[in-house]
Amino acid sequence: MKDYIEERAVEIAGYIIETKATVRQAAKKFGISKSTVHKDCVERLKVINPGMAVEVRKVLDVNKQERHIRGGLATREKYLHARN
Repeated sequence: MKDYIEERAVEIAGYIIETKATVRQAAKKFGISKSTVHKDCVERLKVINPGMAVEVRKVLDVNKQERHIRGGLATREKYLHARN
């Protein structure tokens, strides 16, 4: 694996752990695709830094559990703004 990929994976993981960011938010921040963020954090990070991979997995699991709530809130906001 290239050095810049390892550095990127660790940097993204650190960002997600610190800010509890979603994959989508991390992708936007670093200017890469969601699939790249996911691959870096789930697959590549296991090899690079297993401890950090566990921490990122915890954050991603919480985000996945809350996903339906965020979607509902976004829909609610959409229709509240549509009325006004």
